[in-house]
Amino acid sequence: MRGYTQLTQEQRYQIHALMKAGHYPTEIARIIDVHKSTISRESARNRGLRGYRPTQAHRFAMNRRQYKVRPRIGDKTWILVEMALREDWSPEQVSLWLRSNRGIRISHEWIYQYVLNDKLSGGDLYHHLRCQKIRRKRYGAYSRRGQLINRVSIDERPPIVDRRCRIGDWELDTIIGKGHKQAIVSLTERKSRLTLIRKVGHKSADKVASAILHLLKPLTHRVHTMTSDNGKEFARHETIADRLKARFYFAHPYASWERGLNENTNGL
Repeated sequence: MRGYTQLTQEQRYQIHALMKAGHYPTEIARIIDVHKSTISRESARNRGLRGYRPTQAHRFAMNRRQYKVRPRIGDKTWILVEMALREDWSPEQVSLWLRSNRGIRISHEWIYQYVLNDKLSGGDLYHHLRCQKIRRKRYGAYSRRGQLINRVSIDERPPIVDRRCRIGDWELDTIIGKGHKQAIVSLTERKSRLTLIRKVGHKSADKVASAILHLLKPLTHRVHTMTSDNGKEFARHETIADRLKARFYFAHPYASWERGLNENTNGL
């Protein structure tokens, strides 16, 4: 039997199926031909809040591997990043400043991942993200009573959206007011950074859907995709997508860097 090896996504699906079937780690290791320590480590390191799920586990592993191959970004650079974050700069601002003033190329996604790893290690950098400075819903939290039926993951979103080379890809969010009595619906277009907002009296799915349609209906020809978090206020996503003739996607829970432009726009 082999020593520790990097697992593939297919193997992670096998592990998940074997776990559900009641197999022990030693049995799973023998079946998929890896060392038993690989299974134990996989279960411990890549388990989410709802247990071991193969797609999520693979994403955790890939993020961790990407983070480990960053020593070409020196410690001094990360010190600069941390100093700027503690001055309440957004990751986007830090990335642009380093490129313009120091000739250092580091994407804002890497900086978000750095903040996440700092948080998981007990650090407090996440407190300096602008989205933490206002009273907001708990990011990624939603009831499990089926409000987000037929949600489509950001994994299925066209790659062109990430390149920001066209007008019409929107990031959606809601900002909760003091006392949770009112909310603001915030829409940010990824390429132009145009931001549209509308206040709603209550953060219900119907009112949020109505606000989104009110803001985007006049721009239907400029709406290709929409991406939101997993809040239940976006439960009418199918209606919104149908009315606007566009596609609606949901970011991964607890992954604010996937909608970083809107998150930081709301903090300004």
